[in-house]
Amino acid sequence: MNDEDRDQSERFLALVAERQAKDLRLTSLQAALIVAAEQGIAVDSRSFARLLGVAHALVLRELNALVEIGGPLRIVKREARTLRSFYVVEHP
Repeated sequence: MNDEDRDQSERFLALVAERQAKDLRLTSLQAALIVAAEQGIAVDSRSFARLLGVAHALVLRELNALVEIGGPLRIVKREARTLRSFYVVEHP
């Protein structure tokens, strides 16, 4: 990992921690989903899972839980074959 990649990773993790501190209901993975969507890093569950090295099933569970609690993400499309869910950030 080069210095630029390390800096980007550290910035991402800092944003995730900041997001989680603002809403104590969020898990780390839920906060990461929000930040990734806001930053344009990933807007679908499979890409997010692959980028972070997390099981897609876990990402889907956390995404659905986040949507259920009224988090700022809204699922806009689901692929039946792959179970990939596409989402957008909704700010009031």
